[in-house]
Amino acid sequence: MQKLEKTRLSAEDWALAALDVIAEQGLAAVAVEPLARRLGVTKGSFYWHFPSREALLVAALERWEKTEQETVFGQLEAIPEPRARLRALFQLVAHELKPHVIYSELLKALDHPVVKPVLSRVSERRLDYLTASFRQAGLGRIDAQNRARLLYAAYVGFLQLSLQLGQPRLHHDEFDAYVNHVMTTLIPE
Repeated sequence: MQKLEKTRLSAEDWALAALDVIAEQGLAAVAVEPLARRLGVTKGSFYWHFPSREALLVAALERWEKTEQETVFGQLEAIPEPRARLRALFQLVAHELKPHVIYSELLKALDHPVVKPVLSRVSERRLDYLTASFRQAGLGRIDAQNRARLLYAAYVGFLQLSLQLGQPRLHHDEFDAYVNHVMTTLIPE
């Protein structure tokens, strides 16, 4: 991240920088002094906005959660047909790397008291959204819940294979074929 050319940083600037660090190095790497250097300011700027590192983490994760909700769910609500909305969801999610990296890093830090409630809310909201979408696509309640769990488990598993276990990255065409296969397999006709 380039140094911000502002005389005074906002709390939002600090939260976004913390998210960048989480994506690049993990939650443990979020520290006040390195962030201040990264942003080209003193630690005093940090303490103007936050009383502690934990408060910064809360703000960063709230920002990530809000952006994720607005970006993903906000864009899809305009699509009235449930199967088309599910396909659009697959395409949108498949081509957004940074949110997946952050999510993967947060999964590694699930034992952190600030992380667990955020990931619980995000996962519950995602599962509820998927279940509702599958219900709207014609599946019964139990089938929709099971399909949502299967899809979400495939998502988390794919992240682990690619980002945590370092499996070879799929080439663009291979990845698109994988996403199409998952869509064909999981979206009811």
